[in-house]
Amino acid sequence: MRTYLLPIAVLLSGGAAQAAELAKITVTNDLDLARPSETIAIPWSEINRALPGALIQKIAVKDSKGNVLPYQVSNVAPQAKDPKGIGVAYGELYFQHSFAAGEKQATFTVEKTETVTQPFAAKTFARYVPERLDDFGWENDHVAHRTYGPALAAPDTAGVGKEVLVTSGLDIWFKRVDYPIVDRWYNKGHDHYHHDEGEGMDMYNVGKSRGAGGTGVWDGKQLYAGRNYASWKVLANGPIRTIFELNYDSWDAAGAKVSEVKRFTVDAGQDFDTMDSTFTFSGPQQLNVAVGLNKKPSDKNQDEKIAVGRDGVAVTQWVTQATKGAFGTAIVLPSATAVTEDALNELIVAPVESGKPLRYYIGAAWDRAGHVKTAAEWQDKVKLMTARATHPLKATVAP
Repeated sequence: MRTYLLPIAVLLSGGAAQAAELAKITVTNDLDLARPSETIAIPWSEINRALPGALIQKIAVKDSKGNVLPYQVSNVAPQAKDPKGIGVAYGELYFQHSFAAGEKQATFTVEKTETVTQPFAAKTFARYVPERLDDFGWENDHVAHRTYGPALAAPDTAGVGKEVLVTSGLDIWFKRVDYPIVDRWYNKGHDHYHHDEGEGMDMYNVGKSRGAGGTGVWDGKQLYAGRNYASWKVLANGPIRTIFELNYDSWDAAGAKVSEVKRFTVDAGQDFDTMDSTFTFSGPQQLNVAVGLNKKPSDKNQDEKIAVGRDGVAVTQWVTQATKGAFGTAIVLPSATAVTEDALNELIVAPVESGKPLRYYIGAAWDRAGHVKTAAEWQDKVKLMTARATHPLKATVAP
């Protein structure tokens, strides 16, 4: 039996794995709530044990009714030599299943195929955007985001009117379509994607705030936040799950030098991204970290009205606007010890130790996208995310 520190625990049953041409995956769920678009992650090493010699381009993943499911295999070592054909370059197999309310178990098969399986349509995507002052953008089929690199923070030394913004806050791009828009919107340009021309718009305000999910060190009175991200790394890039990391250079937090690596896991069909922030510092055994939501997130002249919710492990907003619809934002932080605020942000706080990741979830939804229509529906989404965070799925793999 093997146990993995993953959103889904995976076990390998014994048996004649060497002769197997079909692997069976059983996933169990201990929540009574419906769980739409859950990503199931299986280490490729377990697939290879149950299905030796399987190739990622010649497999089919099927549900219990025989339906072929979209799948993805992450690549963790693209230059690795693999003379034994065991898939040493591969990380995890991803596919999705929507659990109905009360559905406690689902079964799937992974089968070898003679023909090549063509790629599936991408529902998640991320990339570095050098054509726009080194932004980094990401999205799934519900919502998009971006954040800012060092070029945006650099002074306008040439006097050409370059925008200057120093922030590690996170932006939201609200989309009303399920296909990828990051490339298209950057191609359209600033003056177009700030207006809804049929696909949605950038109407969220970040400024000096934490935006929707930025972090900082909280000393009980003041928030000490880092600057724009310094470097990036993409670890997986769709179609079902995108994973990337942003590195933040060290900053002073009331005398402590702190740096951060922020890992984003973006899944198809979800309103929330999974975040793992690892802070590195010396001196104190622990620091308190706050995750924030901007108190003034709307565009100008929108006469925004904001309902704020604070329930101990989550902070939420439901924002109504004069002409641009309503939207929700949220932070779910299972290890939270306090909810507070500063002049710019709603904040939720948890202790961290140096080198140990802090997991939290950032969410956003626009009523015109159709996934959430009301404040009550947004609260239900937040409650579901809170439940999912503390009730991971469990899976077994057998030949």
